[in-house]
Amino acid sequence: MHVRPCRDREVRTAPGNLARVEVVFGPERCTAPAGGSAVTIGAYDGVHLGHRRLLAELRGRAASDALTTAVVTFDRHPATVVRPESAPLLLTDLDQKLELLAAEGVDLTVVVPFDEARAHETAEDFVSEVLVGALGVQLVVVGEDFHFGHRRAGNVALLEAMGRGHGFEVVGLGLERADDAEVVSSTRIRALLAAGDVEGAARLLGRHHQVRGTVGRGDGRGGPELGFPTANVELPGGLALPAEGIYACWYERPSGEVHAAAVSLGRRPTFHPEGRAPVLLEAYLLDFEGDLYGQEARVSFVARLRDEQAFDTVAALVRQMTDDVEAARAVLGSAPG
Repeated sequence: MHVRPCRDREVRTAPGNLARVEVVFGPERCTAPAGGSAVTIGAYDGVHLGHRRLLAELRGRAASDALTTAVVTFDRHPATVVRPESAPLLLTDLDQKLELLAAEGVDLTVVVPFDEARAHETAEDFVSEVLVGALGVQLVVVGEDFHFGHRRAGNVALLEAMGRGHGFEVVGLGLERADDAEVVSSTRIRALLAAGDVEGAARLLGRHHQVRGTVGRGDGRGGPELGFPTANVELPGGLALPAEGIYACWYERPSGEVHAAAVSLGRRPTFHPEGRAPVLLEAYLLDFEGDLYGQEARVSFVARLRDEQAFDTVAALVRQMTDDVEAARAVLGSAPG
């Protein structure tokens, strides 16, 4: 996982959105808003529909009292420090999370560095330092199952008790559920991705699951040997990927241009039958010619086309790749979704 080097602050604007959010790196760099703040706290991995409901509630309640809206989140998932052996793969890295939060119309995002000292901080000290001291909190909105602080001792009841002493209100919201009553959670979305169900994941995210990386050089087989030149997207570690297979995707270039793509995510068993090759994301952009090497790529997974499989001959693989491209074209049409 990429962790941003420490900096003071910046202003974020989400693509295609006029909303601007101030991002402050470290609560010690905050100046408490003169009129007080309405705050939500959490890892916010994925910024899924449940998170967005919390943020909508935060904005609505803050507006009636003219409070500054603030999200307190972390520079890495707390589990990577507290229990690294079982830390979850991330749905979004820090940059993407900040971009998604900017699109939700909050005024301020505070990125708290999470290290061993923070992991051992009591919930009471966290509230006093960050919420009361740095943000002048007047309202806290969190999920009813929210826990924080050393050994996860902090919860809604503790927040309410401290709120009575410090003069802030606490709202604990019930879990968000999808149309079919499925609970919306980062854990559930990771499970759907691991099963290759990118459409199910998109339903809970409220968008297509996206990964970001840089186009590097592969083995040079795609164009000369197979007739399908691909962009080999090098991805950072620690990210949640869909199950290995072939997908219809949208591929966004740094210019903002979006292309339909047939994507192979896997170990290329036709050429590496031993199964020990690293997982590689190879994207064939439909109706595109050009040099993508060294460029940043954003790949959004729309639909799973088939499992990855080994073929007896290169000719058989090429025939299947031709079918995959047409299947991707049929799924995606001509306009980005």
